[in-house]
Amino acid sequence: MPMLSKRHLGLALIATLLVGCSRATTADFSDVTAEVQVFRSPSCGCCGKWVEHMEAAGFTVSETLTDDLDPIKQEHGVSEDLASCHTAIADGYVIEGHIPAADVQRLLAEKPDVTGIAVPGMPIGSPGMEIGDEREPYTVFSFDESGAEPFAEHR
Repeated sequence: MPMLSKRHLGLALIATLLVGCSRATTADFSDVTAEVQVFRSPSCGCCGKWVEHMEAAGFTVSETLTDDLDPIKQEHGVSEDLASCHTAIADGYVIEGHIPAADVQRLLAEKPDVTGIAVPGMPIGSPGMEIGDEREPYTVFSFDESGAEPFAEHR
């Protein structure tokens, strides 16, 4: 069996460490669930599909149907630039828009010091906004009164 040079041994060690680190940072939060209160328009079908997505991930969802979501968004600190078609509350966090259940599970597991997370608008391919195989990239932002920053990227 050939001997590895110090250089090759070093590269093998680095590769092993990188693989180990990538596995360590890919946490699985699929067992994290909570009760989710969703505020949405009674005529919005995509919001209903997002509710189904959350229920399929194990969340217990209750819905409040309303034609005026602006007061709810204002009460929970959702700015216009982060707004979407529905607002939800889970474990004290605001969940704005078509956010994947896995991102909500991560939020609830990590418990960062933020008001919530948001997907502005209604990106095609996000949960509830599926149109065949079409997908547009989007960012989930965490936010609080001081602003917003990326929480997750979806491509």
